[in-house]
Amino acid sequence: MGRWYYDYYYRPSVPRKAKGGIKARSKRGTFGESWWAARWISVLEGFHIGQRLGRGRSYARGGQVLSIEIEKGRVIARVQGSRPKPYDVKIEMKMLRPKDWERIVDVLSREAIFLAKLLSGEMPQEIEEVFKKASLSLFPESGKDLKTSCSCPDWSNPCKHIAAVYYLLGEEFDRAPFLIFKLRGLDQKELIGKLKEREMKEKSAEMESEASPHHEEEPLPIELQRFWNGDALPEDFFGEVSVSEIHGILLKRLGSFPFWRGEESFLEAMERIYSHCSPFGLNLFLGEANWKVTSQREIR
Repeated sequence: MGRWYYDYYYRPSVPRKAKGGIKARSKRGTFGESWWAARWISVLEGFHIGQRLGRGRSYARGGQVLSIEIEKGRVIARVQGSRPKPYDVKIEMKMLRPKDWERIVDVLSREAIFLAKLLSGEMPQEIEEVFKKASLSLFPESGKDLKTSCSCPDWSNPCKHIAAVYYLLGEEFDRAPFLIFKLRGLDQKELIGKLKEREMKEKSAEMESEASPHHEEEPLPIELQRFWNGDALPEDFFGEVSVSEIHGILLKRLGSFPFWRGEESFLEAMERIYSHCSPFGLNLFLGEANWKVTSQREIR
């Protein structure tokens, strides 16, 4: 009886080999490279669940997580454990109210750098201060902000299966930071739509205030040549032209495949190409192009 009790409750179980599971990109060390992924992982590691963290990392790297679905306010996953039937994992996060999002959008729309970085798929670190000013939090601050469950018999919550899903989410947040907003109740399309709508309203108000009520229409030119050909464009017609500090904005807005597991991130590779080629494009526009054949090794 004593031996059976020890084997059942204390000996680590061996998971069944999973086929087609989601393997972590991280082979050793920490999960996630960005500061926002680290903030997400820090909550899990603050639970102090001992060896279950190590087992969770092994499950994530071994492909034991079969599927992950991210919805508004919750994550649903299936994890292959030691039993034939995979375990059902659920992670729920409290969603913000519509009026809370209005306050956040109001602050974000006043900061051009926030809008530019968010549209390019980057999470500005100062964004946490925006939420704090509104007495809100974007990231979970403790276990009280999360509700987790797993169908496994382990009494600990979070268990190793929940930990595995949590680690993989951290890596996915690296690629798509908007998923954190989605867990709080507003997905990427909705957030960008609200930011653009606010921006358009502000621009429209500025144009109305600058419009003169006694504006007189400019008369047509009398000279025939000027009428058909128009006047010469001023030298500063395009304004200041420079290379963008954020490369590949459109590609970053489109995003990548969920839980992409290629050898190299597509967006990172394209960002290097944009960064390398943008000065050539600027020189071409300015009429100062000096073409040079560049090898792929030079771009790297």
